[in-house]
Amino acid sequence: MKRGDLDLGYIGLPPVIIGIDRGLPLACIAGGHVEGTVIVADTGIRTLAECGSMREFLSQFSKKAIGTPPKGSIHDVIVNELLREHGIRDVTVKNYPWADFLPDALRDGEIAAAAGTPALAVTARRYGSARIVVPPDRLWPFNPSYGIVVMRELLAEKDLLLQFLYAHEAACELIRHDPHAAARVVARTTGMVDPEFVLETYRVSPKYCAALPPEYIASTMKFVDTLRALGYISRPILMGGIFDRSLIETVHPWPHHYDAGIRG
Repeated sequence: MKRGDLDLGYIGLPPVIIGIDRGLPLACIAGGHVEGTVIVADTGIRTLAECGSMREFLSQFSKKAIGTPPKGSIHDVIVNELLREHGIRDVTVKNYPWADFLPDALRDGEIAAAAGTPALAVTARRYGSARIVVPPDRLWPFNPSYGIVVMRELLAEKDLLLQFLYAHEAACELIRHDPHAAARVVARTTGMVDPEFVLETYRVSPKYCAALPPEYIASTMKFVDTLRALGYISRPILMGGIFDRSLIETVHPWPHHYDAGIRG
């Protein structure tokens, strides 16, 4: 987007906030998915439920490493904030350029756990011995896995963006109401995974919707404080500097469906 190669993207909100801090004129115009970060580990690691508290869970990684996608990704930020919040200072966060590297790093013992997308959880479970040790709804309530983000100059193209957002809302509804059909589309389009893999991914974190409700915005704004504390941004970013809700309020004027889950 900075180079001018892209005008619109599906992207996690922490990188967007970092971009805005660096002067990039971006606006989040719709949601899409929330609570899309999970932590996976092999069976030697106790789950959050077994530990009873997040502090106890994190303490078992003393002098070990937790792997995440690149620095500034939502997964990296969440893990760093949890460590900071609970005063855990002897755990390393090891960043990888691609999430695809995490299952191998986990299998090879480079990291004791990995934080990433629901697809990571399915991959680690399907092709290794890892399991979900912290489910997505226990890490950071309503964290914005991705939003629809545009260069602000594109806001002038109202009709184009409305057409896109109606299609985006229809896609979210397809996932919620007919996940089997949606999974077949994804598998056919990507050519990389089978429909059952996609269905498993949906089931790990089934919170899809195009809306931008107050909960989504409040969770995003919490990231601003975290990003400043971590030194990822240099100044406060206000809500109006991140969001433009004018279009999605036309497309999705009713209550959000993130908590409705999926059928099947």
